[in-house]
Amino acid sequence: MIRGGQTYVSCAPAFSNDGKRLLIGSGSTVSVFSTATGMLGSSLEGHTATVTSLVVVPTSNFLCYCWTSSLDGTVRYWDFSVPECIKIVNLHFPVFSMVIPSILSPPEENRAKTPNVIAYVSVQDTNAQDNRPKPRRGQLRKCNLTNQTLSKMILKETERPESLTISPSGKFLGIKDKRKLHIWKVPKMDSDSAVSKKITLHHTKTFTVLAFHPTERIVAAGDVTGRILIWRGFGAQKLLDSSGLVNGRSMNDVEDKPGVRENDDAESCSTWHWHSAAVRLLSFSSDGAYLYSGGKEGVLVLWQLDTGKKKFLPRIGSPLLYFVDSPDPSLSSISCADNQIHILKMPSMEIIKSISGIKPPLSSQDICESLSSRAAFDCTSGLVAVQTENYGVQFYSLFANRGLYEVQVCERNHQPVDEVMVVVTLVELSVDGSMMGTVEVKLPEEGIGGLVCLKFWDLDDDKRFSVSTLIYEPHRDSHISAVAFHPTRHMAVSSSYGGDFKIWVCKEEIRQKGEMLQNSGWMCHAVGSYKNKAMRAAAFSADGSVLAVAADTVITLWDPDKNVLIAVVGETPTPIASLTFAGESEYLLSVSHGSKPQLSVWSMSKLAATWSYRLLIEAVSCAIDLSYFAALALLPESNERTFKGDGIILLFNVTDPVPVASWSVTKAKGGGLAFLKGDPSERVVVDGKASQTLLAYINGDREYVLFDPHGKETCELIMTRQDDLVSLEETGQFGYTSIYGELPKFDLKRNEASSILSAASERPWETIFSGSSHMLPPLTKLCSEFLESLLEKRTATVE
Repeated sequence: MIRGGQTYVSCAPAFSNDGKRLLIGSGSTVSVFSTATGMLGSSLEGHTATVTSLVVVPTSNFLCYCWTSSLDGTVRYWDFSVPECIKIVNLHFPVFSMVIPSILSPPEENRAKTPNVIAYVSVQDTNAQDNRPKPRRGQLRKCNLTNQTLSKMILKETERPESLTISPSGKFLGIKDKRKLHIWKVPKMDSDSAVSKKITLHHTKTFTVLAFHPTERIVAAGDVTGRILIWRGFGAQKLLDSSGLVNGRSMNDVEDKPGVRENDDAESCSTWHWHSAAVRLLSFSSDGAYLYSGGKEGVLVLWQLDTGKKKFLPRIGSPLLYFVDSPDPSLSSISCADNQIHILKMPSMEIIKSISGIKPPLSSQDICESLSSRAAFDCTSGLVAVQTENYGVQFYSLFANRGLYEVQVCERNHQPVDEVMVVVTLVELSVDGSMMGTVEVKLPEEGIGGLVCLKFWDLDDDKRFSVSTLIYEPHRDSHISAVAFHPTRHMAVSSSYGGDFKIWVCKEEIRQKGEMLQNSGWMCHAVGSYKNKAMRAAAFSADGSVLAVAADTVITLWDPDKNVLIAVVGETPTPIASLTFAGESEYLLSVSHGSKPQLSVWSMSKLAATWSYRLLIEAVSCAIDLSYFAALALLPESNERTFKGDGIILLFNVTDPVPVASWSVTKAKGGGLAFLKGDPSERVVVDGKASQTLLAYINGDREYVLFDPHGKETCELIMTRQDDLVSLEETGQFGYTSIYGELPKFDLKRNEASSILSAASERPWETIFSGSSHMLPPLTKLCSEFLESLLEKRTATVE
């Protein structure tokens, strides 16, 4: 199968040692992206559940080793340059977080043997029988990765597994537990049985995130109210000096510890407050002079640690989750809740590349009665269009598993913390993918001021959609229930809960003076209704000669050109939610929801029902040129264990009520189905044969799978696409080379009298001051280089 649509932000990403690769946890795999191009280079496949931690071993730039943990209960050691798995450690418990302090500490000299690699893991104890009112399933334990053993000693138990945070030096380890921070000092000679010293810091609000200073004993933590607390000199009493005296003073003296609560072991505690919602991101800069913070506002805040002054990177457009520094001081990354990772140029914090996964489902599903989160498919090119939180539509390639572009449906600034007032309720594509219809709703404020807007879009020369026609209140004050396009003409229909439907036509191209003048405006061609019943669904037949519109529980058939009612078909127990013609056959499918859900197949020649099932159907898709259709049915909770999922995909021949095939699926609520045509350029191969038709299933979390529905088994699909695999050996300049250029290659046979010209970068003044201050040469050296770069050298000829 071809799988895709995984989240890129389930855990913090990690840079390679040379800064040219970014490792991202994507579902059960680890995707390796190029930081220069933002393209996928390779994948680490082997885990069977979500990857929860990525730890790159800090060695030379030429070695590419990393550790990964997963909810499948294993820890794996990889060489991601090949890529291949070197070692597997099975812990038998789901691992939610992992840190490895030993690889961060500098190796001790004169050590006889290589020390064991000791990891600290946050696991979920699934075997323990806990009869307490609040069972504590989360455990913090040690793991010897060298000997592949899990220590029986439990450092801490929590109600649920918590994420671990390690200091950049590898000396301190911390977790948040409600209103407490627990911090351990990692033993120098760490082993399975070595006991770590621990302190606890208290707060009045629940903690959300914490971060350690790279060099000093400073820890920062954010809470649910948006405050940031900074403890300085933590652990001076218990972690460093058992006598309780620091600089001759007792640490129990409260007056000498401003801001510290409950006699905590810290010298001082200060509070900063800018965020209006919970802080989700905290990270110190590599030199420790600054603190980065972020949250739901979608703003990255840069705090100067000594003064508290702030600098902002605003309008990122999505809540922030992670900030990661790169070994290359000119690069960093931020992970956002909209499944997007931005690569930043430091210290200007300019976004230079973005890695986009598929956008997550809308958080406000029940905010509007006409909201449909159903994805729209372009079956000819293998694209899916999904609504986004920022009032747009994302076009995502199912074959390439990457976002292509976004269309801004509503020109409105999106602030994640603001109350939702505008919703894109519906997205529909034409059969050939050249037209799009969208519906946006401005929600009323205190029952006043609601507005419904229908927009038609055309595909331009750049293969991007641009708005063609904007129609306000197309059905007066009623919400739009469905939009459908004619299969061969520039015609569309919109239906409303207010009791009418409208047929829209696009003005044809006009030939004038030998030139083709495109007038793509849409206008209303006809209006229809049936007994003032709510028009809940609409669909065109395969040749476009018949328009079917659902009027509550009955199906009305119309001639779209003449707007004449042809017939009325049957009646269902509950209102019809969707209509679909079964390919080029004479059959029509209807789906009803409510107390008596039903899937019905109607014969257009007999104007009667052929067969039906009492099933709660979430989605239906028909093969364009075949008489097959697939239905996604939701299963009752009592049957989930039997079918190993909460949904089932049924493949039918439209004339036969017995399913041809079936597949159990998970997360079926909010899912969708589509038959895709195999593109020869994609070279999709199944058992050595090219597959012409694939069935796409996208679940409620917008993860998807593509497979051959007519294969004897759900066999693995081999996908080869050369332009998606990019070489990661880009030649980029950073650090020393960004200032002085590449070192010249010395030739011993050259003429000693010849002068050596430096190979400086083309515009060195743009990058000469990039990077952390402690990693740059002295200012006197930089100043001379900077001034020299602005002067043009004259070549003097000596006679």
